[in-house]
Formats: sequence, structure tokens, C-alpha cells
Amino acid sequence: MALPFLLDRRSFLQRTAVGAAALCGWRTSGERAPLPHFTPRARRVVYLHMVGAPSQLDLFDHKPALSRWHGQDLPDSVRQGQRITTMTSGQQRLRIQNTNRTFAKRGACGAWISDLLPHLAQCADELAIVRSMQTDAINHEPALNLVQTGHELPGRPSFGAWLAWALGADTRELPAFVVLHSSWSGPKQDQALYSRLWGAAFLPAEHQGVLLRSQGDPVLFLQDPPEVSRAARAQQLAALAALHEVAQARFGDADITARQRQAELAFRMQAAVPELVDLASEPGHVTARYGPDVHTRGTFANNALLARRLLERGVRCVQIYHRGWDQHRDLERDLPLQCRDVDQPIAALLGDLRQRGLLDDTLVVWTSEFGRTVYAQGSPGDPHYGRDHHPRCFTTWLAGAGVRAGHQHGATDELGYNTVCDPVHVHDLNATVLWLCGFDHERLTFAHEGRDFRLTDVHGKVVRALLA
Repeated sequence: MALPFLLDRRSFLQRTAVGAAALCGWRTSGERAPLPHFTPRARRVVYLHMVGAPSQLDLFDHKPALSRWHGQDLPDSVRQGQRITTMTSGQQRLRIQNTNRTFAKRGACGAWISDLLPHLAQCADELAIVRSMQTDAINHEPALNLVQTGHELPGRPSFGAWLAWALGADTRELPAFVVLHSSWSGPKQDQALYSRLWGAAFLPAEHQGVLLRSQGDPVLFLQDPPEVSRAARAQQLAALAALHEVAQARFGDADITARQRQAELAFRMQAAVPELVDLASEPGHVTARYGPDVHTRGTFANNALLARRLLERGVRCVQIYHRGWDQHRDLERDLPLQCRDVDQPIAALLGDLRQRGLLDDTLVVWTSEFGRTVYAQGSPGDPHYGRDHHPRCFTTWLAGAGVRAGHQHGATDELGYNTVCDPVHVHDLNATVLWLCGFDHERLTFAHEGRDFRLTDVHGKVVRALLA
């Protein structure tokens, strides 16, 4: 006797909602993204996020006036009543702190870059440096959520997930979106990174970032048990696909299809990933460019080289996180260590992409969640001083596909506290990156819970001056 066709409550509601949407002409949340709205300049993106906020005043935003103002209190006319964090709100003084770094004009474009980034300084003519970045949040968690997902609260898809959904994968062996975490040389006590920062949220689950681990197998359960052959594993996948097909017909749940696709991708990754992370095939002169840490798994140097290998194998978005940029104390000790982690590898990555003909259609983004204050955190004369969070202005740079190379965008006041020219909000940055990838950020939407969502929420504009 045939079993009755049963629907649980969730499946019934899903099916009736989809049917009603179809009758009314609404789009459903399982719908595929549109093709690019116009010819993209960038086919792939490598996103370098410095977690914690590098001090722009010690790296990119040269302020000679700081030597004259050093030790004086921040004027009320400059602060203008703007909020500050609880970490410095209790200080009796907001004492302006000079930088001890040496700045020089770099390249033909004359971009000011400090002595902490000597290798990147040699790439100045390839960078579009934005010194007028702004954000709404003043603490790490909401600021990190905002720049990564377009919203201060958790629950929205990440930039990489949007890109993976919009563009799809350019390879069958690897995910469209891969995430790499890097070790760092600053203090090991640092804010956590949560998987939602590279998650898909309400986008189809298959578009979330895949984290490659730096210890053990790059992906959990990469190796089959000794008694399971590849042929047997393929038979298991075929049987699973048949079961999923029945379940999909019964429940109409898009997650079922996503799970099957992920299982099949995992099978292919078992063959592709070991070769990916094995750098033995890389010539010595190439690995040498990335610095002495390149063969140590999990270092920024190793991840930068892996990023190039991932991109040339068809991965659409590679995101590298580097933590430890939260110098509330010991800025003079820790900031040079952090810069040493990333300076040479980033310059090597840019050069490597250029030599392989990939930089013309690869977009490189370097950013953080906010900047740091001109006033010191700590008592006057404290050699262990730091700088606090500052959302009013910080520095980002872009390079590669479609970027106006050698351009310097925006400006801050003489103390580097307020933006005075061409402000760029994080929504504007995301809108510009999507534009370079071929998408109008206002039209790249996903229907969810009765409204259209987008990466830039209801904000953002493309910064045309950054485009070549």
C-alpha cells in the first residue's frame, strides 16, 4: 500500500507562501541573482581586513601639525561634541599625540606613506588611497558587522556571500567564497571573529564562506576513513542525491538542494584542496617575495600566497582576516610588529597578480572597521600610550581591476580628526566594489520576509572618482 503524502506544518506554510507569491507575481527567496548589470571590471576580489583598526595617523594620513599640537588638549571646536568610547571618556585630558613615524611621498603619485610600510610604499602608484572613510559605529562588533554585512546588527549576508550568490563559482572544485584567518604578532588577547561575518544569512546556504583552517586538515574531514574508497564515496553521494531528490519533491526546501550541492563540492574539494595548500610547486623566487613566513601555515604571508592560488583556480572572493590591530596600549611596540606581518606579503601579492596578468581583473581591497584617535589613550608622558577608536575618518585603499591607480581621495583636518573633503561611508565603499564587479548596488537585491534586501541597505553611492 502506498504511503500517504505527508506535509509537516513548516513545509505546508512554505508551499502555500511560495504559491501565493507566484500568483501575485512576487519574487521568492530562492530566486537566482541577476546576471551582472553591466560589463564587470573585476572578475574576482581579494578582501584584506585588518581587524581592530590600524592607526591611519601612523601609516597613511600624514599630519605635520601634530608636532606643533603634541601634548595639548583636543580643542572643543574640533571635537564638536562627538561621542567617544568609555575607554577614554574617563580621562581628565584628551591629549594630542604626535606620531613618531617618518612619512615620505611615495611613487610618481606622491602618496604619503610611513616608514612602517616600506614594501607597500613601492606599490603606491597602483593604489587608490581613501583617507576620508567614515562609519557609524564606535565599537568593534557593530562596526565590523557594518563593513562586512552592511548592518550593525547580526543577521545579514556578508559581502563575500553576496558576491558568491551574484556571480556564482568559476570553478567546480572549490567554493566561490573562501576565508583565511591569519596569525598575528601583537597581543594575543583580541576580539573574536564570528562565522556570521562570512555567513550567508538568508541567502542560500551554499554561498557562505568556507574557512580554510591553518592547523590539521585545511577543511574538517577532508580525508576519507582508510576503509572508504573514492568509488565507494561516489556511490554514497549518488544515493544521498536520490534521497535528497525525494525530500526536495516532498518539502520544497531550498536548503535540501544546498546541502546536496555542498556534499558534492566537498567530494571534489577532497582532491583539490591538498594540491592547493601544497606550495612545493611554487618557484623559490616567488615564495621569497612573500617573506620568511610564507611556508608557515596560518601566517599572513602564507595566506596571501594561498589567496593568489585560490583566485587563479576560479574562486570569486578570498577574504583574509588579520587580527591584533587594536592598539589601546603599546602602539609604539605593537604597530610595527603588525605592519611587519602584512607589508611584504601584500606587496608580493600585488606584484604576483600583476605578473600573471590577473591584476587587471582582480580587485584588491584593504580596510578595517574604523580608525584611531589623534589623542592618546593613557596618562601624559606614558611611553605605553595607545590610540582609541575613531569612526569619523580612517584610511582604506583599493588596487587592481577598474581602480584609478595612484589616486588619493578625500582629506581630513590638520589634526586628522574630522573629514573635510569627499567623505566615503562604508556603504559607499561596498557600492563601489559591487559596481566594479558589474552590479548596481540598488538593483542587487534578495527578497526575504516581505522586502528586498541589499548589501548597502537603503544607503550608499558609487564613488566615481575611484574608478579608472
